[in-house]
Amino acid sequence: MEQEKIRNVAIIAHVDHGKTTLVDQLFKHSGMFRENQEVAERLMDSMDLEKERGITITAKNGSYRYQDYWINIIDTPGHADFGGQVERVLRMADGALLLVDAQEGPMPQTYFVLKKALENRLPVIVVINKIDKPAARCDWVVDEVFDLFVKLDAPDEILDFQVVYTSAKQGYALADPADPVENGGSMGIVSDMIVAHIPAPAGNADGSLQMQVGTIDYSPYLGRLGIGKVVNGSLTINQPISVARRDGSIAPVRISKIYRFERDQKVSVDQAGTGEIVAIAGMEDVTVGVTFTDPDDPKPLPLIDIDPPTISMDFLPNDSPFAGRDGKFVTSRHLSERLDREILADVALKVEPLEDMVGFKVSGRGELHLSILIEKMRREGYEVQVTRPRVIMKEEDGKLFEPYERLTVDVDETYQGAVIEKLGKLKGQLEEMNQVHGMTRMVFVIPTRGLLGYRSEFMTDTKGMGMMNYVFDSYGPYAGDIINRISGVLVVKEPCTSVAYALCNLQDRGHLFIGAGEPLYAGQIVGEHCRSADLVVNPAKGKKLTNVRASGSDEAVVLTPPREMTLEDCISYINDDELVEITPEAIRLRKKPGIRLRA
Repeated sequence: MEQEKIRNVAIIAHVDHGKTTLVDQLFKHSGMFRENQEVAERLMDSMDLEKERGITITAKNGSYRYQDYWINIIDTPGHADFGGQVERVLRMADGALLLVDAQEGPMPQTYFVLKKALENRLPVIVVINKIDKPAARCDWVVDEVFDLFVKLDAPDEILDFQVVYTSAKQGYALADPADPVENGGSMGIVSDMIVAHIPAPAGNADGSLQMQVGTIDYSPYLGRLGIGKVVNGSLTINQPISVARRDGSIAPVRISKIYRFERDQKVSVDQAGTGEIVAIAGMEDVTVGVTFTDPDDPKPLPLIDIDPPTISMDFLPNDSPFAGRDGKFVTSRHLSERLDREILADVALKVEPLEDMVGFKVSGRGELHLSILIEKMRREGYEVQVTRPRVIMKEEDGKLFEPYERLTVDVDETYQGAVIEKLGKLKGQLEEMNQVHGMTRMVFVIPTRGLLGYRSEFMTDTKGMGMMNYVFDSYGPYAGDIINRISGVLVVKEPCTSVAYALCNLQDRGHLFIGAGEPLYAGQIVGEHCRSADLVVNPAKGKKLTNVRASGSDEAVVLTPPREMTLEDCISYINDDELVEITPEAIRLRKKPGIRLRA
């Protein structure tokens, strides 16, 4: 493939601003699908979890032909917890499309991903998406984006960015938002801008081979595949090469397969030249950051710097009375193998064995980062117990420092007082406040500890109408104690099966998490107590039967529906003396073994 005809571009944006939908439209406009071919929505979101949640979790590669050019697209996650994916794939790109919502404007993750793109000196094309929204305000958004570039000290050549206006959902793009859609509106405008303003990949086609792995894929036939850009030189099948590992060692490898990306599919090719993004098979234990290089003249590329994790949790083997009922993998050895496999592909994750007990300390970027890992594991048949998330503190010159997040909330004016009061108790400091179309946008700097479990409270306080987004800001002085949960819990006294009659009496004591007919074990948490102390209960207590019936005392049992708790809800709900038990079939809350409770 001719080097001058290649364009490598990453699509970066805040979560839910339309990156994956834009990629769909670029593929469709390229003519790579038949007219009658059925094409799935959000084609690049290949994981089940991505389709269910509507978010991109892992970076994906795809490409399409436009005129004489081959455009490689890298679709990146938009959530701050998966920022490690963005940091490493930007090495493969020669430019970036920055998507911004035409109504919301730049959001916290927009700041984060743009900062990473500017660190790599990538030219940026700004795409104002969702211009079909009734409340779209394109001029204001462009001004805000320009201010963001200035705030990040963008160099002059990048500060003079190009702007295109799109509605990825409706499938049209405009050079000027005032232009009528009927007079054009083709997505080709975006491709024209990529060709004109994103440079061809640099590199010496005749030089020594250099290719750094940015992401990992898996083939059921070939095992692990390393995906990256050929920076210098070229690759051919069965070519003997060397791999420079992260620890500095160099080992010989032979290439068995080379894949080029066409749309979202991988197509086998015999060779790849400088500037191409390809997937390579041949190294069983390939990891992110290794460099494939010439064995006669090895030149490893510098390792990718990844921001450190901010939150950790303990992953423990499941030792509850119900252990082994649902899962296939239940031992600590199974856990160790699975976590070791995960860190090969996710360099933002850190795993360490616990010193005082059997288990592992797993550190990541946030609650969602770790909960997605847990959800993947349970779907694969693993059983695990996890502790409450803890922030990772730092100590410098005898002073304790903790991570702080930059939190942006959009709420109706009616609820802003409740939000400010709650965030004040969580040590949040209000820095900005603006009125936008009847909504109040507030920016807080708040300790990461204060946000653990706050999202559900926020949705309750704003009647489900608020929006909150946050991104890591910096480490700051320890802010003092923050109370997680005031109320106690209802704990099962002995193994039993829950009975409706008993639950009817218990629901006056608090909120239940279970319904009737569920098997329970001693120490399992079945509800939230209305007082601060924990309460030991018997959910199997039945009604004493006699031959006498009375209309007043034999009323039908009416149960309030139990509170539905998602995995994220459970993780943020528990205290330090509690655990979440996760199996393929169930998520349970329990007290840690050995915790003594008063009946």
